Amino acid sequence: MAGLSHDQISHDVDLSTVAIPESSRMPAFALTMAWWAVCSAVFYIVVGATLALTYGARNALIGMALSVVTYGAVNTVISRYAVRTGLSVALFSRVLFGSAGAALATLIFFATAIYYAVFEGSVIAVAAHSLFPALDYRWAALIVVCYSVPLVFGSVQHWLDKFNGVLLPFYLLGLLCAVVLATHEYGYNPAWLDFGPKGALPANGWWNCFVYYMGVWVLMMFTFDYARFGRKKDAVYHGRFNFGMPFYLVTFLLNGAAGIYLVSTIPGLGTLSEVSVVMALLKLMGIWGLLFVWVTQSRINTANYYLAAINMQAFFQKAVNLRAPKFVWALVVGVAVYALMMADVFSRILQALAYQGIFVVAWVGVALAHILSTRYDELLGGEIECRDSHVPAFNPGGLTAWFAGAFAGLVLMNLPGFIQSLSAPATFVVSWLVYRGMLTSAKRTWFVREPS
Repeated sequence: MAGLSHDQISHDVDLSTVAIPESSRMPAFALTMAWWAVCSAVFYIVVGATLALTYGARNALIGMALSVVTYGAVNTVISRYAVRTGLSVALFSRVLFGSAGAALATLIFFATAIYYAVFEGSVIAVAAHSLFPALDYRWAALIVVCYSVPLVFGSVQHWLDKFNGVLLPFYLLGLLCAVVLATHEYGYNPAWLDFGPKGALPANGWWNCFVYYMGVWVLMMFTFDYARFGRKKDAVYHGRFNFGMPFYLVTFLLNGAAGIYLVSTIPGLGTLSEVSVVMALLKLMGIWGLLFVWVTQSRINTANYYLAAINMQAFFQKAVNLRAPKFVWALVVGVAVYALMMADVFSRILQALAYQGIFVVAWVGVALAHILSTRYDELLGGEIECRDSHVPAFNPGGLTAWFAGAFAGLVLMNLPGFIQSLSAPATFVVSWLVYRGMLTSAKRTWFVREPS
């Protein structure tokens, strides 16, 4: 697989189309600081509390624990492959689906990252407006976007690790302070593990909590685009710790448990949402609560904006041959985020995320089946071909498996009752099985364009 020299890549802004060479990779700790920005979102606090409110705290914690194991296992495989190859989601998707098929993957990826940026940015804007009513929400949102965009002008190697490394202790300290202050203000709630709906708990509550977290399997794509910056000598560390279960213990279990405790302890939250939790934090901590919200949301938004920009760059380069530096696409992402923050489209965004989540789970199924198979190496002799001009427009095996899995998931998602909860698992299983089955009869021409 052809790569670029260190000098070339240090001046090349088109990271979405470059397999990063070993000479341009990041030290293990620096990449850890950049990646762990993803763990600090109010979203994870609210999800834990919401699942507990619906299915019971113990069921929610079981679902989180199972998700920690699942995410850790899947991302260990994905991260090691990304470290070994230096490929991005855009480049790897060319291998799986062909050059044109890969464009759909980058479209889904950047749209999802933009949606998350809208949610996280709105949380900061709402918090600022609440604490300073004279600051209109529209101006608060604009300020959030205006400082978020420049944060991703720099590279993962030279800026995001430092920014997020400095803020990580403040996030952890802020979370601890929120729990301590809630306990001091309202007293310790020994029954927080019994928090949940009134009456009998729903059947299969732990299962519903587990499959809910499959809706954010886009974190597997996040992992891919960050892990490619890891050095090969650090592959075991990245697989086991940085992108593995320890990360998800903090992201899901620590945040989720804190969310359950806070919501069960603080009275009068009303309808549970990111905004209601933020209001509770502001009530508890005042200006320090706003600082905590800023830290958590700014950290996660560095990942959202960065990944949205590089995947938007890859998509438009392929779709309409529009080439522009990464910072231009970061500006476009900022405009899109602000426009969505001003529009009343949150319910539609949530619906879009649900549908896109199915396609993401199907992508993961195909990706894992490919990585764990030796068929591609047998066909190409150990080389990886991902150059746009050297791969076919469509890979019949990858696309068939991707759409078969997505179709199964979409059908089940629109059925009532327990069967609806099988949509994401069925998506994964179908896409995996179909791709592994098709690989047995795969031809070299599925992956490499024959010279004319």
